[in-house]
Amino acid sequence: MTLATGEDDWVVEILSETPSTNAVLAERARQGAAHGLVIATEHQTAGRGRLDRTWTTPRSTALTFSVLLRPDGLAPTRWTWLPLLTGLAVTSALRSLGYDALVKWPNDVLLRTSEGERKVCGILVERVDTPAFGAGTAAAVIGIGLNTSMGADDLPVETATSLALASGGPVDRTAVLRELLRSLFAHYADWLADPEEAASAYREMSGTLGRQVRAELPGGDVLTGVAQAVDETGCLIISTEAGPVTVAAGDVVHLRAT
Repeated sequence: MTLATGEDDWVVEILSETPSTNAVLAERARQGAAHGLVIATEHQTAGRGRLDRTWTTPRSTALTFSVLLRPDGLAPTRWTWLPLLTGLAVTSALRSLGYDALVKWPNDVLLRTSEGERKVCGILVERVDTPAFGAGTAAAVIGIGLNTSMGADDLPVETATSLALASGGPVDRTAVLRELLRSLFAHYADWLADPEEAASAYREMSGTLGRQVRAELPGGDVLTGVAQAVDETGCLIISTEAGPVTVAAGDVVHLRAT
């Protein structure tokens, strides 16, 4: 077990192997762990993604970590923006490192490559009740999985990529993790101070808005149309032939560029 202190508001604990960094951090949160604790691992064996999907990565080929935030006093209606905010932060960090990144609603981070847009990062945000901090208190556990050094044979799906494949060179995972955390905590602070400015920044980095999309909804319904807007709760507004439809959850596929 290794502990590293960031120059800002975080402490990183690195585990050799764990089924899920989110599960470890959620338990720490319930026990009273402080805002800013980060659990990272060299090998995650049973990670969870959105819509209860599971995934694993070969050892030391990805950044898999979870961040504990304690948004004290934050209205429940604002929690729905945390996944989008995290997607914004990762996209911003990758752009600062020279990658051509964009965010697909709600928070899949893609890289533009010669083969098209390819997913490089997945994000899962969970709300965890933390009675150790008082009745009714909760923490946000933000799980991030970023493909860093994977080769083509290691990718989970054909539509994925890694930083190494995109750049054609080696990746300093420590430097990338530091930049991701710097970006996340900076965007989080900005969002608390001015949520509309953060929403505007998200829209600017969105690869979904203005695009023809297909939305596959949790109940099995499918709709197509133009991704028109992201509302104040983080929902996607899709303009369909039947009129605008608000989508709160689901898989969005980019059908074509406009």
